[in-house]
Amino acid sequence: MESAGAGWPEPVVRVQSLSESGAATIPDRYVKPESERPAADPEASAAALTVEGGIPVVDLSSPSDPATARAVSEACRDWGFFQAVNHGVPAELLRRARGVWRGFFRQPMEVKQRYANSPATYEGYGSRLGVEKGAVLDWGDYYFLHVRPPHLFNPHKWPHLPPDLRETTEEYSREVAALCGRLMTAMSVGLGVGETRLQEAFGGADDAGVCVRVNYYPPCPQPELTLGLSSHSDPGGMTVLLADDRVRGLQVRRRGAWVTVDPVPDAFIVNVGDQIQVLTNATYRSVEHRVMVNAADERLSVALFYNPKSDLPLAPMPELVTPDRPALYNPMTFDEYRMYIRRKGPRGKSQVDSLKAAAAAAATVDVAENATS
Repeated sequence: MESAGAGWPEPVVRVQSLSESGAATIPDRYVKPESERPAADPEASAAALTVEGGIPVVDLSSPSDPATARAVSEACRDWGFFQAVNHGVPAELLRRARGVWRGFFRQPMEVKQRYANSPATYEGYGSRLGVEKGAVLDWGDYYFLHVRPPHLFNPHKWPHLPPDLRETTEEYSREVAALCGRLMTAMSVGLGVGETRLQEAFGGADDAGVCVRVNYYPPCPQPELTLGLSSHSDPGGMTVLLADDRVRGLQVRRRGAWVTVDPVPDAFIVNVGDQIQVLTNATYRSVEHRVMVNAADERLSVALFYNPKSDLPLAPMPELVTPDRPALYNPMTFDEYRMYIRRKGPRGKSQVDSLKAAAAAAATVDVAENATS
């Protein structure tokens, strides 16, 4: 099914409709360049998984224990990813969250189309990121919602079906946002700064942004040619992902290879976003990741994004800037930063790397000016 959709450069095609059409091939719009296809270097990826053993698993059952903060900090420094177990969010709520959103994507297309989104806010039912005409697209649909701050909460964008979707999603968001607060404390302690310091740099817990994106990847007749979500690092602060409980698909870039994540039952997959990389002066690193699809099974995941106050200029925290490690990034608000991915779609780590290059260029100019003054 196609819909024009306000603001999109061309008609929006629902990937679920393409999958259900029974076609044996995918449209050219979804075929990735050979270097970006999931089977581009299977031997290197298999070797990376064998050597590394997968992303770290961190037990959060004792959040105030210094050992927990060390484990979180080491994972954020080394991998930028970890699986959180014993995190305090009830397993029954995780199952309900998956269930209501599977129920939504099984609704008739005319029901889902009532919530079609636009690139102005991306809130609602969507099938693409970026507004470049003719761009190669990803094999996936999604639903995006603002939860906090209150002025961005739009009740008209929250689906009415299934009947318990709203209540379940609100409860889920509250619980996972509270987990994010505990993780921010552990990250701060692991940096050697005050335990509330990172949260303060976000603008405080009350002003932190919370968004939910539910990803739906339908079966694909040619999974070797495309991706469910192209390689990218997350532009926000922190992402907490509830992965599909039956089908693997997430891959993390590690030393030039792709490592497939094997989710631990009832765990969350947590990753550092670009904003925490900036605030920590790259002590904690955001890492490229992508999503594979497959021919036999649909896959659903629920990502909660925990973001800084959107109009607050962010730069490396002074405590983490030294003569030996000067500030790597110039100040920028999250509102300014996220416009890049909303215009261009996922593009690896090109955005945060460009900020580092701009800061280095500015520093060179300053040195030159001081030398001639």
